[in-house]
Amino acid sequence: MADTGTTATDWQAWQQSWDRQQEWYMPDREERFRIMLDMVEAFVGTEPRVLDLACGTGTITARLLARFPGATSTGVDLDPALLAIARGTFEGDGRVTFVEADLKDPAWPALLPYGAYDAVLTATALHWLRTGPLETLYGQVAELVRYGGVFMNADHMIDDTTPRINAAERTQRHARMDRAMREGALDWAEWWQLAAKDPALAAPTARRFEIYGAHADGETPSAAWHAGVLREKGFAEARPVWRSPSDTLLLALK
Repeated sequence: MADTGTTATDWQAWQQSWDRQQEWYMPDREERFRIMLDMVEAFVGTEPRVLDLACGTGTITARLLARFPGATSTGVDLDPALLAIARGTFEGDGRVTFVEADLKDPAWPALLPYGAYDAVLTATALHWLRTGPLETLYGQVAELVRYGGVFMNADHMIDDTTPRINAAERTQRHARMDRAMREGALDWAEWWQLAAKDPALAAPTARRFEIYGAHADGETPSAAWHAGVLREKGFAEARPVWRSPSDTLLLALK
């Protein structure tokens, strides 16, 4: 995956490596994306204008365009390393625009190329935020989604009223992850160690850790909390449309 100076960086290889690392945590990750795109089609059709929120390497955008070639996507993120992979992957594709912005900066929506979107989609990202900034972000998202459009967030949403269920699920999940690790799976930290050694990603990775540190101190409130806040911020309806033992895909309809 490294750039030796004689060949271009294999961005697709980095995309696949990121996918495998994420699947170590979420083996049903692709099912989440399938349901997410099913709901996009159901509500806004097959040529949507999409905002890929906290887009990372462009994982959602890649699946969106593979399924809906007539779609357009704006990816927004602050992580310079993941954005480097995203821009390398989609270079020359006029359907895709990437914006480097801090979602905790109140001015970030002004950097977008459009003032309204059919769908705003995000996955495994907003748990990096604490509830205060997330409430503010949800208000901004509500202003960006057109009437009849949707917002979907696939992420860890923990119900603190079920502690024994939560503990059993966590034990089972970590046992599976330990087995996968023994079989050669990379975890998040090991993936970043590899990225830091790639000449094309070394500098962006260093900047990334200057921005975020080892890991952000976010929160994982319940799906009910997310749905309630989204309704308060202007969405007409909100509820989960898919769940695994550890994750939720929540849909809010404007």
